Amino acid sequence: MKKLLFLTLIFVTSLFAQKVLYVSYNTVPTRVVKGEIFTVTLKTLSTLGNKKQINYKFSNHPGLRILNSYPQRAHKGKFFYDSFSMVATRSYAKLPDIKVYINPTSQYDPAYLKGDKLNVITLNPRKDFSNIIANSLALKEYKTTNYDNRHNIIVFVVTAKNADLSAMHFENVFKQGIESNNHSYRNAKATYYVVIEKNIENFTFSYFNLLKNNYEKISIPIVVDDDSVSTQSDLKPTDQSHDAIKMYIAIAIVLIGLIFVVWKRKYIYLIVLLFPLAYIIYLNMPQKEICIKKGANIYILPVTNGTIFETTQQELHLEKEGKVSHFIKIKLQNEKIGWVRDEDTCTH
Repeated sequence: MKKLLFLTLIFVTSLFAQKVLYVSYNTVPTRVVKGEIFTVTLKTLSTLGNKKQINYKFSNHPGLRILNSYPQRAHKGKFFYDSFSMVATRSYAKLPDIKVYINPTSQYDPAYLKGDKLNVITLNPRKDFSNIIANSLALKEYKTTNYDNRHNIIVFVVTAKNADLSAMHFENVFKQGIESNNHSYRNAKATYYVVIEKNIENFTFSYFNLLKNNYEKISIPIVVDDDSVSTQSDLKPTDQSHDAIKMYIAIAIVLIGLIFVVWKRKYIYLIVLLFPLAYIIYLNMPQKEICIKKGANIYILPVTNGTIFETTQQELHLEKEGKVSHFIKIKLQNEKIGWVRDEDTCTH
């Protein structure tokens, strides 16, 4: 009796269920490169118009990563054109099976769409391939500094169109990592670092240009700046001679001032000379020593969630080389330049 009532309930419910959603693939690429970000557009019709929110659930998409759960929408007439960004992660990839629904408890029937296999092309990469596939990639800024006695560190900023810059990777480098990423795919921007041998004069890498269907080369000339990396938004080498020029100007002012005072015998003007004298003393002051706690993390760049390249095994007393925001620049006993957080310093 209970089973009969249950079957009757299902039958009655199906009679009142309404089909209000219709969906099909509108644009699908004929082929994609493994690692390429591409767009799939769905053509969806809702007989309810804009009255109800349309939802999508993806399943059964091996070799495929969906990058945005909410679509970019265009509305033309009665149809919604919803676009999703995807990336093929393997040589075999299949478009997702899609369930389109108003909401899980809705009285309206969902619509279903089966996904087909994608035509995926796998590259035979060059040795200098950066693992980036994009419509374009441009080097915006760079800076090279000493890392240790055997290595230099290059920090550079790149921008790209239609690319996942978090996938960047180089072969045959000592260390590497991404320091910042705007997590955009259409207009991507990232700060990356590589640690390379000192005998390398140019750091060259390539990416695959989807529009030109070939590899494009990027080259960074190695011009070592003795100063350490400042910040991720100020990577270009700076002229460190400015402080010396300022000191020479201050010394010249003091000498001229002394000659004037002795000549005119107006010793009251000696007070004015105290300012350039104080500035000269300030520029020649020895660096302040700071105490670094045991277990403190040493960062390559002074950025939040930056890359840690060393952790102190004991309490250290080092000279303070500079300061940016909440980070202090230090030179370790092995001559490496790094940054430590303010809270990782100790005072005695």
